[in-house]
This record gives sequence, structure tokens and C-alpha cells, in this order.
Amino acid sequence: MDTLIRSKRLNIYLMYLIVFFQGFVFYGPIATIYRQSRGISMYQIFLIESVFWILMIVLEIPWGYFADRFGYKKTLVISNVIFFISKIVFYKAFSFYMFVFERILLAIAISGLSGCDIALLYASSEDGESQKVFGIYNALATAGYLIASLMSTLIVEYSIDKTGFYTVFPYGIAIILTILIKDVQTNEKIKEKMGIKDSFKNIMHNKPIMILVISIAFVREVFQATSVFLNQLQYIRSGIDIRYFGILAVMIQIANLSSAKSHILSNKLEKNKSIEMLIICIMICCFLLIFTQSQIFSVILIMLISGSMSLINPIVLEIQNKAIITGDRATMLSIYAMAGNIVAAIINPLIGKAADISVQTAFGTCVLIVFCGYGLFLIYKMMNRNLKSLYIDQ
Repeated sequence: MDTLIRSKRLNIYLMYLIVFFQGFVFYGPIATIYRQSRGISMYQIFLIESVFWILMIVLEIPWGYFADRFGYKKTLVISNVIFFISKIVFYKAFSFYMFVFERILLAIAISGLSGCDIALLYASSEDGESQKVFGIYNALATAGYLIASLMSTLIVEYSIDKTGFYTVFPYGIAIILTILIKDVQTNEKIKEKMGIKDSFKNIMHNKPIMILVISIAFVREVFQATSVFLNQLQYIRSGIDIRYFGILAVMIQIANLSSAKSHILSNKLEKNKSIEMLIICIMICCFLLIFTQSQIFSVILIMLISGSMSLINPIVLEIQNKAIITGDRATMLSIYAMAGNIVAAIINPLIGKAADISVQTAFGTCVLIVFCGYGLFLIYKMMNRNLKSLYIDQ
């Protein structure tokens, strides 16, 4: 038993280190400009993202099923090797089709990691500890990106291309750390050998959770578009020099560190109230970004969007995991992720087309998308209340 406990703690610390190193994306603060410098338009960027999400939809469930049957460690190792290769391809990409190929590799890697990393962390956590573990996990990913953003400011002055080159190495380190992980699925009902069809039946028995997943997918896609692509267009619109993008990325990531304190917020306000308040905050920020050209105000609003989403994520992850009482945890989490990916694949081209018109139009589109997500969240609350769910405190 002591050996199992030690293995579980080791897994948590290894996963912390892995996600920390994978946060070292040196090109992150200039991701849009990096691609544009290699001839990719905004519409092509979002089109490539849609290809990515479509592949994620196709691959999520098979990877989840693989993880439940052959182990979390094996799945994580394969996925992180492919993740590493994708970063090499990204650095070598100088055409639309090479960037598409990079996204194909990334979809294979992320769909393998998606659900599997969370399932391993949940299985390695003590009772009542999971939300805190998820929060720290997200915060360390942010911390890695924060450090990379600081270093990116120096690298960009020398060469934009080198930001892609230096990103490759931390992902190699992540592979070594992944090999040290121990499989700890002993507390799951693996012997049941449930099929994918059974997993879908389990999902149908808890419709409110699926509504919640889709609701948050709407909001998360706006966060993704705002914090990765639209923020840089907003900076340019407000007259901020590209040299400061790395520093601004650091400021945004500081806001994302709030995920480590997500459990404190939800304990004070309760989970539903916390999520609802944060969704409304994101919607208001997107609305204000339509009109402002203030440099300071723009940065503050984008920080609020990023910080709010970082607080939402651990809360939702715990709700999802507590709702799973069968041995197909990775498969179930993959189904939830697939639902989110379908939303992302639909939404990405809409934001991309809007961004080609103007950044104001893009933010206006984001307001409507978050509003749809908020509407679904209200439906989830109503269904959850009516069913007197055991998975979330009211």
C-alpha cells in the first residue's frame, strides 16, 4: 500500500514537471505574427485550427479507449513523442500545408493526452484533493509559459524563427519524465472491459454534465481565440510595439496562475455560482474590447478573460471526474472532450472570418459565442437542480 501511495505522489509530481516544461512555448507570445511571417493569413490560421479540432473529434474516443485498456503511461509516452515531433515540424514549416501537417501531428498528440493526463491525476489524488491538484497542474503549465514568454522577449530581438527552434528542447525533456510514470489504475474497474457503446450509454444517463461540457466549450473557445490570436491584433490596434508582446504574455500568464486557487473560490461561492460569475466576467470583457483602443485597458481585459477561464477549468474537471463511477474514466473524459472539440471546430472559422473583417468584429462574435455558452449553463443549472444531482453543490 505504501508503495502504491508513493507511486501516486510521484506521478503527480512528474505530471507537474511535464506540463511545466511543455509550457515552454517560446513562440507563444508571437504565435500569430510567427505564422503570418511565413505567409499564413488569419483565415488560414483559423482554418488550420478547424482541421485540428475535426481530427481531435475523430481521435479523442479511440485514444481514451486505448488508455483505459493499455494503461495511462503507455498512452502518455506515445503522445508526448508525437508532441515532440510536431514542434520540430512547426519550426521547419514555411507553407500552409506544412502548418496543416504540424496540426495533424498535434491533434494526434493532444487527443492522446486529453483525458488521459486528467484521469491519471485523478487516480493518483486522495479523496477531495483532485480540484487542488488540477489547479496546480494548470498553474504550472502557466508558469512554464510565463518563463518562456520572458525569454521570448530576448529571443525575438535576435530572431523570430529561433522562438520555434528553442521550443523543441523542453518537449524532449518531457518525454524522459513521462517514461518515469507508474500506472496506477488499480482502483478502477478495468476488468469490466466496457466498450465504447457502454461509455456513451453512461453519458446519456447524466445529460446535465454533457450540457455543462458544451457550455464551457463555447466559453473556452473564446478564451483560446482571445488569448492566443486576437490579443496580438488588439495590441497592434492599440499601438503596442511587438517588442513588448513577450512581457504582455507574462502578464497574461500571471493571471492564469489563479487556477491554483480555484478550489478556494469554489469553496467560498459554491461551484455553480463561481462558474456563472466567471462566464459573465468573460462576456463583459469581450464586449468592452470591441470599443477600447487603450493599451492598459486592453491588457487588463485580456488578463481578466484568461484568469477567469483558468479559475473555471479545475472546477469543471472535478465535476466531470466525480460524475464518472465506472472503470472507463479516460474514455468518458475523451467523450466529453470530443463534444468540446465539435464546438471548437464549428466556432473557429466564424471567429477567423470575423477577424479578417476587423478585430472589433471578432470580439463582437466572441460576445455572442459566450452568450450562447451562458445560456447552456443556465439550462445545465436547471436540469441539475431538477435531478438533484450529487455531483455538484448547489
